[in-house]
Amino acid sequence: MKHFARFLAHTLALVAIVSTAAHAGPQEDAASALLDRFHAAAAKAEFDSYFASFTPDGVFLGTDATERWSVAQFKAYAKPHFDKGRGWTYTKVERNINVSADGAHASFDELLDNKNLGRCRGTGVLRKVDGQWRIEQYHLTIPVPNELADEFVKRIRAGK
Repeated sequence: MKHFARFLAHTLALVAIVSTAAHAGPQEDAASALLDRFHAAAAKAEFDSYFASFTPDGVFLGTDATERWSVAQFKAYAKPHFDKGRGWTYTKVERNINVSADGAHASFDELLDNKNLGRCRGTGVLRKVDGQWRIEQYHLTIPVPNELADEFVKRIRAGK
């Protein structure tokens, strides 16, 4: 009986751990919902909704090393495209969110699919503003497979 009780206690502890991992929690769900709205607004070229996802001092880092934009700079870039109904579509494949102990910030990484760029990665930082998650920094990258990295580095250095 003693061994069964110990087995049962360990089993219940494991179930609790697996259940916690399977469901992230309300903070992570709310943060993920923000990122879902962000991508949906971009796909529909909804300028106001898209930029409402950012903190006022937010930063967007694009795939090119020269692309570090404040929200104002990114708005200036995006507005002509969105005004013509042309946004960009990134479909979530996988997402991980880690909320800080004080619940004021969260970091995330997500794998995305894009028609032109293929598999991409978005990473960043979220901050609570007036009780709502907002994007403080978003960084979009195109992951380079390790077996292709040397060739890409050579081409980048050569300016090609």
